[in-house]
Amino acid sequence: MGHILSSDRDSTTADHLLRSYYKGGGAFVWVDRMGLSERADTLLAYLQDHATQQGFSAEAFRLRQIGQLMQDMRQESSGDGKTSRSQQAAQVEYLLSKAFLRYAHGQRYGFADPYRLFNKLDIREQDTARKITVYSRLFDVDVEQPPRHYVAEALRHVQADSVGEYLRSVEPRDSIYRRFVAELATTHDANRRQLLLTNMERRRWRTRHPDHQRGKYVLVNVAAQHLWAVAPDSIFNMRVVCGARRTKTPLLTSAINLIQVNPEWIIPMSIIRNEVARHAGDSAYFARHNYYITDRSSGQRLSPASVSAGALASGKYRVSQQGGPGNSLGRIVFRFPNEFSVYLHDTSNPGAFNYASRSLSHGCVRVHRPFDLARFMLTDPDEWMLDRLRISMGLRPEGEQGLKYMEQHADEPAPHRLVNSISVKPNVPVFITYYTIYPDPETGKLVAWPDPYGYDAVVQKAIKPFI
Repeated sequence: MGHILSSDRDSTTADHLLRSYYKGGGAFVWVDRMGLSERADTLLAYLQDHATQQGFSAEAFRLRQIGQLMQDMRQESSGDGKTSRSQQAAQVEYLLSKAFLRYAHGQRYGFADPYRLFNKLDIREQDTARKITVYSRLFDVDVEQPPRHYVAEALRHVQADSVGEYLRSVEPRDSIYRRFVAELATTHDANRRQLLLTNMERRRWRTRHPDHQRGKYVLVNVAAQHLWAVAPDSIFNMRVVCGARRTKTPLLTSAINLIQVNPEWIIPMSIIRNEVARHAGDSAYFARHNYYITDRSSGQRLSPASVSAGALASGKYRVSQQGGPGNSLGRIVFRFPNEFSVYLHDTSNPGAFNYASRSLSHGCVRVHRPFDLARFMLTDPDEWMLDRLRISMGLRPEGEQGLKYMEQHADEPAPHRLVNSISVKPNVPVFITYYTIYPDPETGKLVAWPDPYGYDAVVQKAIKPFI
């Protein structure tokens, strides 16, 4: 066994975990002094049936090699005449455990690690002299990871003679995954099969998936460039604008807890350095965009004419855009905790929603129907509450009290700030996902979507050895 472990170069997570188990003196589970256990036959039969049904290659689990080794052991044959009985026993033990763990770990936690796939994809900064590379974080979803003693716990199910039961228990059971598997069994189109296999892997990453039983939630599918607002008794959708390929919208799970109306936009440093700093000293540019500069340490506003490009890029100064008409966030923003300073918001450029491809933003998600989304967030709002929100957003009121208010304040300049912020209680879960085939939440029909960020190729490369 020591020789096998030192020569094995397979590099999946399951392979690393298994080598650690045997190097640490882990007990054999398929072979004992009496020979080869019938549990090996159970595993071989299960994988030959279930693995191929789900698009896996028999070669990924060495099923043919395992079958031949098992036959040789039971016929008391040493195969090529150069392999001893003890070598045979070690080989079949290790390969059976490798097949078992590869399948179990892959089905339970994914055959590819999404953190490794996406968070080392886009280079943000690189210092070749110091050999330092900083990557943009693109995936921040809480994905389940195996516990510390995962291998030993999994192999205990082998010792307890519950191989098939355990493998069935670790396979994804959600309805979407089952639909993918069902269609995979009926389609022979190579592209469609590849699409299904890629998105099946996404479903293996055990994240918090949207569920009608949990009340309201918001689902953003970046690949579809669409948002669905889902309640137990209703669903509506809207177009969204997502991040451009160079400034991708990160994939995350959070909960919307605050709505801000006529928000000020604190411009991220990346945008200051790449777009704003070159206009340093141009007061007309800052006035035209309603930008103002604040000293971070003192809070003092400074004249744009007095701040150089280098000073702006240093991070000592904050550049903000005043709230109201023309603000890049539009008239309303939906905030939720995240590490990227991204959120859902309105826009001052609604024409972008007419484009077929809407990967245009710096990472935030612009929503086509912001008032409808705000109303969705609120719990039993009365008509005056809704009209106060409409008036604050520059929309025409619809209720009697709202219309009367506008008559009485017709001479006042906009914006009418009747609502500045609203706490969302209870918080509404938001899922920013990326699926290139997925059931439409309204119709239930499986719909294929484009792949604007090229993520499918990244996933396909990672799972290729298994399919």
